[in-house]
Amino acid sequence: MSNAFVFPGQGSQAIGMGKALADHYAAARAVFEEVDDALGEKLSDIVFNGPEDQLTLTANTQPALMAVSLAALRALEAEGITIKQHASFVAGHSLGEYSALAAAGALSVTDAARLLRTRGNAMQKAVPVGEGAMAALLGLDFETAVAVAKEAAQGDVCEAANDNAPGQVVVSGAKLAVIRAVDIAKGKGAKRAMLLNVSAPFHCRLMQPAAEAMAEALAAATINAPIVPIFANVTAAQTSDPEAIRKQLVAQVTGTVRWRESVSAMAGAGVDKFVEVGAGKVLSGLIRRIAPGEGVIDFGKPTDIADVKALLGLA
Repeated sequence: MSNAFVFPGQGSQAIGMGKALADHYAAARAVFEEVDDALGEKLSDIVFNGPEDQLTLTANTQPALMAVSLAALRALEAEGITIKQHASFVAGHSLGEYSALAAAGALSVTDAARLLRTRGNAMQKAVPVGEGAMAALLGLDFETAVAVAKEAAQGDVCEAANDNAPGQVVVSGAKLAVIRAVDIAKGKGAKRAMLLNVSAPFHCRLMQPAAEAMAEALAAATINAPIVPIFANVTAAQTSDPEAIRKQLVAQVTGTVRWRESVSAMAGAGVDKFVEVGAGKVLSGLIRRIAPGEGVIDFGKPTDIADVKALLGLA
């Protein structure tokens, strides 16, 4: 059996994330310095100290979460835990895919930070504020959620954006269509259906302008073969091919994040232990629902290291 290292996406951010890692590990601190240099500003100061409204700006949140994930990875490496030796696969949720690629050596930290700044800005600009929305549909399977979105569209865009776990699907699109989806989902037996507090309708066709911006940015980026395969959001399948990765990162902007299928596919490929690397524990909770028999740990602060070593049999 084997291990996978996974990397969180938007929604896991919190003021102060990664600060204990930076204080405790020089290599973790160096990641924040590299990201600051790449962006030409002290993003680390916003990450560690706020204000929260600055951290939650999509253009800041995306590189910030990547920085925390890579800082956490450097801390693991300082403790003798490496992807090359201790992981068979990597994966990340939405922007976390860039973290996973940087962790596996496919992207430099500098390039990942700049690409995520571009991605965040492009996604925010793609749809005027107030015209798009996202909603969580809880208690419906993916196929039913897709049908709800299709019925709600009525000529507008409404699509399944995130297939996060059994009974947890997020839809995205034009605001009125998403509001209709919430009402329809309740009629179809959803346990809960509610609008999410997000700044744009991510992972749907309305993000096409952002996909075009990322196609241009990624065309100029150096992408290497990762040291272990990555399970891509849009295919839920493993790849190590740099050109495939480039295309998948573009498709990911408008495509469904197939997290449930990705975790199931990793388990099917022999993964029985998952380490969530970075801020929060959102993915750990989802993985426990998708693959309840597998070992799962989150690592985002120095005090977690003993638990990670125990899970991996290194204690």
